[in-house]
Amino acid sequence: MTYDLAIIGGGPAGAAAAVYAARKRLKTVFVTSDWLGQSNVSEKIENWIGTVAISGLDLSRSLEKHAKSYGQGIIDFKENERCTKCSLADGGSSTSNSLFSIGTDKGTYLARTVLIASGSSRRKLDIPGAEKYDNKGLTYCATCDGPLFADQDVAVIGGGNAGFESAAQLLAYCKSVTLLIRGDQLKADPGTIERVTKNPQMHVIKFAMPKEVRGDKFVNAYVYTDTRSGKEVVLPVTGIFVEIGSLPNTDFAKDLVKLDASDHVIIDPRTQRTSIDGVWSAGDCTDGLYHQNNIAAGDAVKAIEDIYSWLHAR
Repeated sequence: MTYDLAIIGGGPAGAAAAVYAARKRLKTVFVTSDWLGQSNVSEKIENWIGTVAISGLDLSRSLEKHAKSYGQGIIDFKENERCTKCSLADGGSSTSNSLFSIGTDKGTYLARTVLIASGSSRRKLDIPGAEKYDNKGLTYCATCDGPLFADQDVAVIGGGNAGFESAAQLLAYCKSVTLLIRGDQLKADPGTIERVTKNPQMHVIKFAMPKEVRGDKFVNAYVYTDTRSGKEVVLPVTGIFVEIGSLPNTDFAKDLVKLDASDHVIIDPRTQRTSIDGVWSAGDCTDGLYHQNNIAAGDAVKAIEDIYSWLHAR
């Protein structure tokens, strides 16, 4: 069958899009490998509007429940499927009367329009030893692995909100937490920085260029270069938690829409339209200036409003 819309991605943007698509009675195929957005690892989210505090996992479950409650009978949820290719069904370059082909690792679907809401994935630490000690003291999830490092000295790499949120979690049970950044600017919210750095077990090191992860069977040190002095510094730690940003999940669409230098989908912020008629994008996979849960959901709603108007104007 041919769907009115294909939504790719199960985070806040995808879930919001599903709710609005269902309300507008758009026959939709919803493709997602899971419902776990990047905030899934957050123990406490305090800026999801309308909710004082909620864990990342509970937020994911709430979004899934909301989408499915509205989408029953209207949306075909293709869960545990990863989109591998999104293209024009006829292989051409014109969308005047074209359909889009959404290929996954389990099937292929046709749709008149597409919303790319595939989010982003955590950026890996790319220095000697990082791959060797992945899951052997080096981890990308404080919520998942933090309790394993009780009463130990650990490091957090990254000075954004995610880095400080991880540090806050780790301070509950670790002996000490040292947060390191390459430059001198902490990028987390001022309130978060103030709250976390008040803890006497919390330390911040600036001008720390990552150099190496060392260990035996497990991590025992993080090595960095002090860019002010040029000296190598060995920080004894048994755990390293990496929070250095993310990469957009857009590889499946690279031959369909224009991407920026970082592989984010280039969009018109007024409508969320991409470089090709019939395709929209929302959330962390776009080149939008700010990436947050609330913004992702709002941009997805904006996109669905425009998609609905576009479909009914044809």
